[in-house]
Amino acid sequence: MARGLKALIGPAPSPARRAGLFGVLLLVLAVHGWVGQQVADRIADLNSDTAQVERIEVAYVRDMAMSAAAPAAPAAPAAPAALPAPRVARSPAAKPAKAASAPELPTVPAEPAVAAAPILPAPEPVPPLAVPEPASAEPVLAANGAASAPADAASAAAPAAFNWPASTRVSYLLTGYFRGDVNGTAQVEWIRSGSRYQVHLDLVVGPSLAPLITRRMSSDGEITAEGLSPRRYEQDTKVVLRSRNLVSIGFEPGSVVLANGDRRDTVPGVQDTASQFVQLMYVFSTRPELLRIGNTVDIPLALPHKVAVWTYDVVAEEVLDAPFGPLPTIHLKPRRADEPKVGELSAEIWFAPQLRYFPVRIRIRQDTETFIDLMISKRPEMAG
Repeated sequence: MARGLKALIGPAPSPARRAGLFGVLLLVLAVHGWVGQQVADRIADLNSDTAQVERIEVAYVRDMAMSAAAPAAPAAPAAPAALPAPRVARSPAAKPAKAASAPELPTVPAEPAVAAAPILPAPEPVPPLAVPEPASAEPVLAANGAASAPADAASAAAPAAFNWPASTRVSYLLTGYFRGDVNGTAQVEWIRSGSRYQVHLDLVVGPSLAPLITRRMSSDGEITAEGLSPRRYEQDTKVVLRSRNLVSIGFEPGSVVLANGDRRDTVPGVQDTASQFVQLMYVFSTRPELLRIGNTVDIPLALPHKVAVWTYDVVAEEVLDAPFGPLPTIHLKPRRADEPKVGELSAEIWFAPQLRYFPVRIRIRQDTETFIDLMISKRPEMAG
C-alpha cells in the first residue's frame, strides 16, 4: 500500500525544490496582500466621511506668462492699519536659519542603501530684485507686530483690491533620499470659484501607476479682504500594504478643531499646511517690500495636532535652473521660536516674482540625510 502511494505521489522534493516552492508561496501571498489592500482602499474611498472636501474640477488650457521685472523703488513708507496676518518684523541683519516644524510625512519603507540623490545645483547669485512702490501705502510692522501710525489722513487710503489669479496648477519633479534615492511627482493646485477657494498639494513617491506613497493635502475655504480664510483641511495618506490615514482640521468662529477633536483658540489670519503657500503668494504680491533680505514673516498655522506660529526668514535671492529657463526667486527658510522635536520636519520655499509669487521649489527636510525636494517641472498651467 505504501509503495502504491509513493508511486502515485512520486519522490519527496529535494531541499532546494522545497525552498523554491516556499518562495513562490510567499510571492503569491504578497500579491494577494497587495490586491487586498487596493480593494480595501477603494472601499475606504467609497465609505469615507461625507464631509470630506469634494475637489472642484478644473480644465487647464494655457501656460502662465512670465511678468516683466519691476522698476527699482525706495523702501516702502510706514502707513495705516495692519493686515491681520502674517506679522512682519524688520531685522537689523539676516538671522541664521534654524530648523522648523512641518506636517509629518509617512514613513517611507526601508530600501537598500544606494548613492544619495544629488541636491539641485546651487543657483547663481543675481543682482537684487527690484521692489516696486506699492499703489498705496501699507504698514511695515515693528518687531512687536504693531503698525506705525499714519502720517496723515491721505496715507490711510485703502489699498487697491488684489486681482486673484485664475485657477492654476504648478507641477514638480520630486527627488530625495531616505535609505536610498526616492523619486516621484507633485503638484500644487490653486482653484477659485467666486469667493470660494481650494488649494491641493499632492505628493506621489514611486511610479505613478503603482506608487509607494501618496499624500493629498487639501484646504477649502473663503477668499476675504485679508486673504484666505480656511474652513476645512484634510490630509489623506496612503502607503502600500498599510491602511489609509485620513485626518482633518475644522475652522470655526473663534476656534480650530484639531484632528483628535480637541479645540484650540484661533489666531487672526491662521492658515493650514496647504493654504499657506497661496496666502504667502497673496501677501508678497500686495507687499513685495517684505521680501527684502533680512526681513522675517510670521504666519500662524493649524497643524493636525497643534496651532503654532512659523517664522520665515528671507535669506537670499537666487536663480533656479528651471526647464523653461533661468528663474529668479526669493528663498525663505523657516525657523521656530521653540526648538523642534527630533524627527520633526522643516520646509524651505522659493517664490518666483515673475510667476505671480507662486512657490517654484519646496524642500522638506527631516535631517541632514532625509529629505524630499520639489522642483518646478514646467510653466504653471492656468484655467481659461
